[in-house]
Amino acid sequence: MTLDRRSLLGGAAAAAVATASHASQTAPSSAPAGARSSGLFVKEDDGLEAARFDRLPLDWHKGRVRALQAHLQQEGLAGALLSDRWNLIYFTGLFHSTTERPFTVYLPADRMAAIWFHPSLDRDLVASWWSTEADSYFDFLHADGAFPNEGKVQQGRTVDLFEWTMRGLKKRGLEGKRIATDRELSARQQETVRKVFTKETKFESIGDRCEKMRAIKTPEELALWRRAYRVFDETHAFARDLLLEKGTDLTDFALGHAAEEFGMNLIMKDIKRDGAPHNAVGITLGVGVRSGRGTGYPHPNQFHHNRIQKGHALQIAGGVRIGGCGGELYRAFLIHPYNDHRKKLWTVSRDCCLMQKDLSREGVACSTVAYQIHQHQVKEGVAKYVYHRPAHGMGMEGHQMPYLALGDYTMLEPGMIFSVEPGLYDTENDFGVNFSDGFVVRPGGQPSLQMSRLPWSEEWCLVKL
Repeated sequence: MTLDRRSLLGGAAAAAVATASHASQTAPSSAPAGARSSGLFVKEDDGLEAARFDRLPLDWHKGRVRALQAHLQQEGLAGALLSDRWNLIYFTGLFHSTTERPFTVYLPADRMAAIWFHPSLDRDLVASWWSTEADSYFDFLHADGAFPNEGKVQQGRTVDLFEWTMRGLKKRGLEGKRIATDRELSARQQETVRKVFTKETKFESIGDRCEKMRAIKTPEELALWRRAYRVFDETHAFARDLLLEKGTDLTDFALGHAAEEFGMNLIMKDIKRDGAPHNAVGITLGVGVRSGRGTGYPHPNQFHHNRIQKGHALQIAGGVRIGGCGGELYRAFLIHPYNDHRKKLWTVSRDCCLMQKDLSREGVACSTVAYQIHQHQVKEGVAKYVYHRPAHGMGMEGHQMPYLALGDYTMLEPGMIFSVEPGLYDTENDFGVNFSDGFVVRPGGQPSLQMSRLPWSEEWCLVKL
């Protein structure tokens, strides 16, 4: 049977995404999408309520600036020059696109101000957000004096935009100061600093401190993460129900795209938006499904457009963010029939996920968690199927420090969030098993909090079509 996208999503085209049943034959035809699988959700009893807001407010970002300012003042630094995209968003709340065009903000240590150095194409975004002062260049590469948007079209000399930024700092009285930056200056940039400033002006990196601040999530961030995961829980339930209903009529590609459309519609249903900037920001939802041989590779490079078959391993995976907050959620399926070897790898991988939840506690070293998980894998006789560390930290940018890796001795702190990926891969037998979720380190030595409501059970993951 061949299904195009219209028939896949139901007899009434898009109606299936919003309202039609994708439950199994045992569910009533009027049941909402995902009803069968959502009945298996793990009950939340961790006290973390989902946010009602869909982006962190500007006051929250300014609160992060105040925390940074306290450090700057303690160290005798005049302010911070930030150019890393994720630091700009974290400290100012200005969501923007990063290209080859330099985009920088200076945050003084002694007052609440945002001084921007930005390309002209972002001028409306900057002006309509938090901007105390701003200097702009036309575009990369910028010609001196050329601003076609002001009617000034000329072929001036190519402007060194780092030098241009330094001169912007100098005219604001920062000569002879110590200035923090989130990037180490190159030798060429240091030479430019000496050229621009007559008095010795030092730039000192606080990149690690900024990243550490981003790694430890505040209660507001955690609430928004939970909101994003609530949507992704329902998206996974939809995908599982569609898998059970349509089964081998589907390709992995079709299943993933149907789930993605369902999930995005679910997100946007409650997002306030009017087309203006600074609303509906930091929103992503992606679902990738792979069936069969492609599951045997941790980072496959082949495109997934394969007919789902009985006996296949199948992974429903993806990531979600609302207002930049959210992370990964994967579940690994085995479709009957499967042999004992496949069941063994699935079980060991699943059990390692549960181990990670219990082991990841405040005050424990990342390396210790990784060591115990890898030891369990070896003890269970699956060492040859181990390809990578159990987990990475998660943030707005995706992978984030710290890492549950043997060489990372960072101590776990409350608010850190990790993926859950002690996967196992058997390329010789054309299958693999890899889960993921979001585990949050909690205070007081408690086991980690699970962001999703998805179970780790055989009932959820070992299915018959």
